[in-house]
Amino acid sequence: MQAMELGILNWIQTHLRCGLLDALMPAVSRICDHGEIWILLAVILLAIPKTRKAGTCLVCALVLDLVLCNLWLKPWIGRIRPFAVNPEVKLLVTPPGDASFPSGHTAVSMAAVSALLTADSPLWKPSLALAAVIAFSRLYLYAHWPTDILGGILVGALAGWLGAKLVLRLSACRKSK
Repeated sequence: MQAMELGILNWIQTHLRCGLLDALMPAVSRICDHGEIWILLAVILLAIPKTRKAGTCLVCALVLDLVLCNLWLKPWIGRIRPFAVNPEVKLLVTPPGDASFPSGHTAVSMAAVSALLTADSPLWKPSLALAAVIAFSRLYLYAHWPTDILGGILVGALAGWLGAKLVLRLSACRKSK
C-alpha cells in the first residue's frame, strides 16, 4: 500500500510541480495550518445575526474535529509522514512535527463543509471548493499520504455532521420549551 501511495505522490511531484504551484500551494496550505480560515469564517458567521446558527454549527464542528483528529487519532495512530520515508523530495514548507494520519488540514476543512451543508448554509459549496484545494495542497507538498487525505475527509465529514446536528437538536429543544 505504501508503495502505491508513494507512486501517487511521486507522480504529482514529477508531472504537476511547477513554479506557479510551488508558490501557490504553500500559501493555500498555510491558511489552514491551525484551521485559521475556518475559524475566521465561524467568527464572521457568528457576528451576523442571520447566520449565527450556521456559525454555531461550524464552531461545534471545529471543536469536535480538533478532539477527534488532533487529540485522539493522530497521537493514537502515529503514522510517519511521507517526506520522512522519501527524504529526497524537496519540501516547500517547514515539515510538520505531528503524525500524518488523518490529514488535519483536510479534516478541519471537511468539518466546515459538512457543518455548513448540514446547517443548510449556501456557503458549503465554495467551502467545498476551497477544502478540495487545501486537501490537494497537502499531497502536492508531500506532507500527507493519499489515505491520510481520505481519512481526513471521513473524520471531518463526521465531525461536521455531528457538530451541526448537535447544535440544531439543542436549538430545536430550546424552541420547544
